[in-house]
Amino acid sequence: MYNCAMYIRQTKIKSRKDGSQYYTYRLVEAERMGNKVHQRTILNLGSGFSLSRDKWPELATRIQQIIHGERLLFEVSQDIEEMAQNYAAQIIQTKGQEHNIVDEQPDYREIDIDSFEMHRPRSISIEHVGLETFNILNLGDFLNNLGFNNSRIAAAIGIIIGRMCYPASERATYYWLQNISGLGELIDYDFGKLTMYKLYKASDMLLENKEAIEKYLYSKEKRLFGFKEVITLYDLTNTYFEGQAEGNSLAKFGHSKEKRSDCPLITLAMMLDSSGFPKSTGIFEGNVSEPATLEKMIQKLENNGREKSVFEPQKATVVLDAGIATEDNIKWLKVNNYPYIVISRKRHRQFNEDEAVIVKEDKKCTVKAQKVIDGENDEILLYCHSSQREKKEKSIKDRFTERFENALKYLESGLHIKGRMKNYDKVMEKIGRIRQKYPKASKHYTIDVFKDKKSANAIQINWKRDEALNSKDGLPGVYCLRTSHKDMDEDTLWHTYTMLTELESVFSTLKTDLGLRPVYHQTKERVESHLFISVLSYHLIHSIRYRLKKVGINTNWSGLKAKLIGQQRITISMRSKNKKMIYVRKSSRPEPRQQEIYTALGISAHPGKIIKRE
Repeated sequence: MYNCAMYIRQTKIKSRKDGSQYYTYRLVEAERMGNKVHQRTILNLGSGFSLSRDKWPELATRIQQIIHGERLLFEVSQDIEEMAQNYAAQIIQTKGQEHNIVDEQPDYREIDIDSFEMHRPRSISIEHVGLETFNILNLGDFLNNLGFNNSRIAAAIGIIIGRMCYPASERATYYWLQNISGLGELIDYDFGKLTMYKLYKASDMLLENKEAIEKYLYSKEKRLFGFKEVITLYDLTNTYFEGQAEGNSLAKFGHSKEKRSDCPLITLAMMLDSSGFPKSTGIFEGNVSEPATLEKMIQKLENNGREKSVFEPQKATVVLDAGIATEDNIKWLKVNNYPYIVISRKRHRQFNEDEAVIVKEDKKCTVKAQKVIDGENDEILLYCHSSQREKKEKSIKDRFTERFENALKYLESGLHIKGRMKNYDKVMEKIGRIRQKYPKASKHYTIDVFKDKKSANAIQINWKRDEALNSKDGLPGVYCLRTSHKDMDEDTLWHTYTMLTELESVFSTLKTDLGLRPVYHQTKERVESHLFISVLSYHLIHSIRYRLKKVGINTNWSGLKAKLIGQQRITISMRSKNKKMIYVRKSSRPEPRQQEIYTALGISAHPGKIIKRE
């Protein structure tokens, strides 16, 4: 047994601000030395300690048992056990002697092997990489300049890195921070004292400073990684709500990209540099028309993201897909002197292979491009033919053409079979339904139905395929790009446009790896902050991936997480020969897969400090 006793003390404190009184609680240890009893505070439990007074002795006793390695003699409630384990871990970590792994000297002890135990494992590796990137971007200092105190910065770190490691709702992140992750040890903050109110307050403050944070991050990333601002990629996606979100004015029913049109939607728009770093984001109604968002987003970027100058700055090229490349948007880009490369919505197609050059060639696909001057619209047209795209379009076309013709053959064969459809009006109605079922195939067919004047029955059905040559269907695999760049060659134009595929990977990361879908919040501000946290997490993720690509590691975030996962912070306890308990809190040795990433990023492979306590 032990020669000292622990108990919980309540102390009345007078507020310095307004003179009001409140109580704070401490875990105190009393030890008899000779004729005197010495008391010392072991752990400050804070003013939020809410355990009923009658359970204080039980909690203090259980904490003492854990620290001194005593076995549990009497069962305690789950609440008491969780609190005791948490407080005991804090005592071991905060009161122990810290050691640097590089300078550590040998520390030989005689211990009882049978007393050896490992407990309180906490994940640490993904958190370590995320926090190092957060610090490289100096985001903590910037938040401090915005008015975030230390507690709010810690909460912001928790929800941003939590979204990277454990994508879920803020409530689920709250549980993860308190019970699964070792992130708090890396920033020397006890997430056990964090309340949901403080977590949401930090989330609200991030949203309140959204434009300033986005401007800072993009500027910092541009300086840090040295990329040039030459291309602006723009696209948007939507996410759906679980629930009706009646209190959210942005929640609207519309076309869901996840085929959840039964749920209210909200739309996230993003503008990215060609390097993949977000420039700006916007949140719109769930039923917003995609083309209508472009002008708002670019104007917002201009107002928020550029330094004022006497000279007109060089504007980045805007790259758009067909959904947003309307004539009105292209006209707006021209009027405002934005260079652009967009996919053409025009139905006209042409392609002369003799005048085309190869812009891509590998085992899977060959892409050829033909440059044509469009003097009427003062732009360049780039007609591109993809062998892979041609195979895909032909396969789809042949499949639906076959189904369409088979339906007509079956209808026509029944005109001379007893019991099958023959009435002319019904046959015409049936042909209309067949056309409706296969619209892409049927539009190329002319169908004639011959009627018997005596019986009023259809007696023959003829059909003929007539495909326009200068159309998408007449030239499978051909698509057209429009651009204001008259000095770019075919190869540069095509490769610049294909950067738009980077946006698809961004949205894939947001939706799959960062919990963008679905949204469980109902109020407008809470939903917007949830989406913005995902965007902030993406900034960190892309910074990590950008640095790793420089050294040849080109892995998506889910793959990187799979490699990093497994390293833990663990407390090792053992009893020495003199019956004293020894505690060591440290991180497990990294696996080779983890070491590879740490080395590539130039960060320590041993997250956190080694803490020893007797």
